[in-house]
Amino acid sequence: MAKSKGTRILITLECTECRSNENKRSAGISRYHTQKNRRNTPERIELKKYCPHCNKSTLHKEIK
Repeated sequence: MAKSKGTRILITLECTECRSNENKRSAGISRYHTQKNRRNTPERIELKKYCPHCNKSTLHKEIK
């Protein structure tokens, strides 16, 4: 039996401050991998997560 594509998909969250700030203390962009339910949240999600490059909690947005 073939398994159908589920409703949960893998997404990548990327720090918004690392991407826009060129004068940061270390090179790199903070990224987190997580899952979301495509039926309940069809739009892109934004979560506040810890960024080790910025040394604080920043807004992380879903990227493609």
